[in-house]
Order: sequence, then structure tokens, then C-alpha cells
Amino acid sequence: MSGQIMSRIGQTARNPRTAAHERAPRNVVGYAYDYPDGYATGRHLHARAQLLYALSGVLRVTTDDASFAVPPASGLFLPADLPHAVRMDGPVAMRGLFLRDDAARVAPPVATVIAISPLLRELILGACAEPLDWDPDGRGGHLAALALDEIAHARALPLALPVPRDPRLLRLTDRLRAQPDDRRDLDAWAADAGASVRTLTRLFRRETGMSFQQWRRQLRLTEAVALLAAGATPARAAARVGYASTPAFGAALRATFGVTPGRLRDVGAAH
Repeated sequence: MSGQIMSRIGQTARNPRTAAHERAPRNVVGYAYDYPDGYATGRHLHARAQLLYALSGVLRVTTDDASFAVPPASGLFLPADLPHAVRMDGPVAMRGLFLRDDAARVAPPVATVIAISPLLRELILGACAEPLDWDPDGRGGHLAALALDEIAHARALPLALPVPRDPRLLRLTDRLRAQPDDRRDLDAWAADAGASVRTLTRLFRRETGMSFQQWRRQLRLTEAVALLAAGATPARAAARVGYASTPAFGAALRATFGVTPGRLRDVGAAH
């Protein structure tokens, strides 16, 4: 089942790019590949856990339960055997890690976006330069051990957006994803969704663990981070995701990530 791609009719095929990495004898191996803008993998899974990281571009990753925007300076940990699809937002220089079960124990038990420290970034790049059968007592072994320690201490980032299953709620959230600057409240959305405000309120809590306001705030911040990583100015990013003012946008970003919009943009440019 390693690296298999799920087609529209449910058949599967082995992904030749990752098969060797998933059979590698070492507990951590690097994976490097450059993808064009808009490239989509289709829904697939891997026998080993992954840490997805991009030197440039933004990874858009969807699982059955959530969607993620993964800009530079962050990475997405995916447990083994978790179906997911990846779409490239901009040309993406992917540099990731495959983790054997014993190595993956240091990582979160569920799909999670984590901060990539400057040290972890260099460790990932170093691992990508090592052969798949690196020397356990040599440079490869040291890189792997330190990378696992950095992953274990990495900070989780709130860049996961729960995906609802109820068709009415899904229609609403899909429209908000397409136009995050839409400022209508839940009362205004109720008619479009074909459900009462009370029903939508209950559904949001039950299916996402959030209120409508919390979900939309998460969406706006997620999209804003992706825009900043792509080079948008703080003012443009704020307007594109529906913030009435740049200062309000900056305050929300600082409260969530602990940095200013300008700093996030600079980090994306540096990577």
C-alpha cells in the first residue's frame, strides 16, 4: 500500500517517486521534489508518516477531516496510512521526511501543522542530501537523531480547518473558502444553506468543534498566512480575507502566531 494513489474509480497504483523511501532501512529519510504551480497529487496514502515541508510555495493539503495551508517556515506532519490530497499553490520545492513507526512516535498523533525552526529546516535539507541507507554511526545518523528531537519540541500552529460532512454546512463552508472576505453573518447565510440559524449553529459545534465565528476566523487567518507567504502586503492580505482594517488584522495575527504580518511575509520571502 506504500505511496498508493486512489483513482476516481477506486483503483490504486504505486507512486514510484516515494516507494523506495517507504521501504528504506533507516528510520528517517529525506524526500526532495519540485512541483509546478497547480499540481495535484490526488487522494492517496503512505505506509510511513511524513513531515511535509516546502522551501517555496504553499502546500494545500486535505484529509477526510480537515484542510491545511502549509506555507514556508511551517510543516505538516501526517501519520502513516492517512488518506490525503496535496495541491501546490505556486511552484513548490518540497523537502520532506519519511518517518518509520518507531521514529514517528515523537510527532503528534494526528495531522498537525508545526513550526519549522531554522535548525529543523537545515536538518531536513541535510537529510535530503543523504542516501536512503545512510550510515547509522555517521552524519546521517546524527542528522536523523537531531531532527527527531526538533520535531518532538516543535510548536503546533492553528492552521487546520475542520471539514464538515453535513451537505448544508459543506455548501456554506465551500462558499466561504472561495470568498473569505464575505462578511455576512450566520443569519444571512442561513437562507443560502437551506437551514435555520439554530440548526447551523448546532451543526458547526457538532461537526467542527467551533462556532461559526471561530471557524471563519480560522479560515481568514489560514488564508492570510498563505497570502503573506506568497508575497502579499499585510494590507492586501487583510482585505482579501475580510478584515476591515490592517491594524485589526495585525492584532489577530499576533495573538495567534506571536509575530506581525510583516514578519510572516519576510519569513516566506527568505525561504
